Amino acid sequence: MARYSENSSSVNTQSIVMYVDMNSYFASCEQQLRPELRGKPIGVTTHESATSCVIAPSIEAKKFGVKTGMRLNECRELCPQIVPVVARPAKYREFHIKIMDVLNRYCDDVMAKSIDEAVMNLTSYRLVYKDMLELARLIKTGIKEECGEFVKCSIGIAPNSFLAKLATELQKPDGLVQITPENIDMHLAKLKLTDLPGIAKANERRLLMIGIKDPLQMRHTSEALLRKAFGGVVGNYWHRRLNFAEVDLYSNDFRTMSAMRTVSRQQRESRQTLESMLISLCTKLEQRMVKQGVFCKSVSFFIRYLDHTGWDTQIRLPQPVQDAMEMRRYILDRVHEFERAHSVQSLFSNKLQSMGVALQNFVSDEVLQYSLFDNRIRHDVLRKAMYSLKDQYGKNIVRKAAEMFEPKVMRDAIGFGSVKDMYANSFNQYALEED
Repeated sequence: MARYSENSSSVNTQSIVMYVDMNSYFASCEQQLRPELRGKPIGVTTHESATSCVIAPSIEAKKFGVKTGMRLNECRELCPQIVPVVARPAKYREFHIKIMDVLNRYCDDVMAKSIDEAVMNLTSYRLVYKDMLELARLIKTGIKEECGEFVKCSIGIAPNSFLAKLATELQKPDGLVQITPENIDMHLAKLKLTDLPGIAKANERRLLMIGIKDPLQMRHTSEALLRKAFGGVVGNYWHRRLNFAEVDLYSNDFRTMSAMRTVSRQQRESRQTLESMLISLCTKLEQRMVKQGVFCKSVSFFIRYLDHTGWDTQIRLPQPVQDAMEMRRYILDRVHEFERAHSVQSLFSNKLQSMGVALQNFVSDEVLQYSLFDNRIRHDVLRKAMYSLKDQYGKNIVRKAAEMFEPKVMRDAIGFGSVKDMYANSFNQYALEED
């Protein structure tokens, strides 16, 4: 049984947290599945295009300076021999399940932080496992046996989850580092401020302004001074993280759901394709809401263009919505309203680079109140029945007509973010099925 909510402002150097961070995860999965890719610099991309985004470079590609988020043409300048591979999300989720099964063999308090990271709270297992480094080696062996030798991880061990995460960054690939009260200062002395997960350039400037130049100095700075640097309680959190208190070991309910897609050059040439992509995003969110038994009361939509401009809108719905086509209708109404008011020919132009839909303000279907004059009970019952059929026979056994206009753009997409929707209420079997 998971016990995630164990944050505390008190210092506990006897706590034991193990952080498992998969190395070049999507690329490693592809190399495991396809022997011809092993040992080669590869870049997992969102779609087939010379300008597609590389969402996961392999370890070999990283040696040439290729980084996550680069465009494929930029990667080729650094590494001409890079091999592009289109992402296969269902395969990566299958590996994720195998990895989680290995972790759950040794601990019942395991939380997936993302598809390629997980944290184990081993504090109550101190008498069970005498040597945590040996346990980490057993976990590495288990992952190798279940997933294959090319799916590797770095493991960090520390008294809290932040320091355990930091430990995974100290040795890659296939690393194993334990941070303790005795060696923490030695490790921090070798790092820059931006080496700390969560400290980007803006936070680095805040710290430098008050005279904090490195992580070691940051750890030994007073909590009050860090609070001043960060402008509030965030400074307290940073002091506690670096001094063995736990502030990051928790799991929240959904506050928002989102789906976003980057558009290829071929896709942006057709308005029909772009509107089909909008249907795809709304359908993905509908599926997640049905699985979790919720409706949304707010919808946000954004468009980003190649020239770095964009357009956003937020829609407060008159009543909670779960249906994809209804969400699409509200979004297109707002789009057309803007186009008419500003004499814009089309927001869905051939300069479009990406689009996304986000949902907020959820209501459980158990407490949903229907309007007396617009009763949608039958529609909602039908939608549940459709997803029950999908559960039983596979997600492609039945599809809406709207999904068939441009079936290729309905293709699944995946990021490194939350995997909570794989586990909410009941396991999401669709996540393991190919489109």
